[in-house]
Amino acid sequence: MQGKLYLCATPIGNLEDITLRVLRTLEEVDLIAAEDTRNSIKLLNHFEIRTPMTSYHEFNKFDKAYQLVEKMKNGQNIALITDAGTPGISDPGEELVRICYESGIEVTSLPGACACITALTLSGLSTRRFAFEAFLPKDKKERADILSGLKDETRTIILYEAPHHLLKTLEELYDALGDRNLTLCRELTKRYETICPTTISEAISSYNSQEPKGEFVLIIQGKSLQEIKEAKQQEWNGIPLKEHMEHYEIQGISHKEAMKLVAKDRGISKRDVYAMLLKETS
Repeated sequence: MQGKLYLCATPIGNLEDITLRVLRTLEEVDLIAAEDTRNSIKLLNHFEIRTPMTSYHEFNKFDKAYQLVEKMKNGQNIALITDAGTPGISDPGEELVRICYESGIEVTSLPGACACITALTLSGLSTRRFAFEAFLPKDKKERADILSGLKDETRTIILYEAPHHLLKTLEELYDALGDRNLTLCRELTKRYETICPTTISEAISSYNSQEPKGEFVLIIQGKSLQEIKEAKQQEWNGIPLKEHMEHYEIQGISHKEAMKLVAKDRGISKRDVYAMLLKETS
């Protein structure tokens, strides 16, 4: 029989957040694949788990994945753990999962701690819809493209950031998104956990005078649909009415229907459009 891959969520700070199911699985599997064995050995020693470990990280995620798949094909059960939180979320675990499916290996996930969800629930911002971006890419062009794409994002935005990059990232967010409501979540589940509802501009001001410490999750308010609607109306109002009408009429839309669409675009009544057209042609 083939083995199975178990995605085991580990604590993001407080060791009491590990589940009984994860502890049992880590004891029962044949091998634990860990992002950093030096870090994970502390967790295993704390719970007196003696299962052998092997490293699985960003720099060996493809070659090692195929090696692990071969072990599972030969009947071994393997648990995957990350440094903190749920494997496959902003870490190389996603590649191992993909290769397992390609190879016909069964995969299951053991739920537990996840920094992005923990921070979102603490943020006081909308939780119904959210966009998880993890760490922004280091490549300048790719980073700029993502920030540009977030400008009109209506969902709550979640980012991870290290303390030594926090101020620069806040400044880039302000330039790209303008000022927004922001909740800074620092050192989640740990002794010095701090949740700070603020704004991007206030956070920049604060960290210009004090050095950030600890790992951060940034929860940023999405742009409201009303803001997007008003911006679009302002854009339409910036072009001549005749040109606006022609935009629709050259598509084969009747003059009457074009007037309705123009009125909607500009946030005015059809009667106003009619009066403005009369004035332009008189």
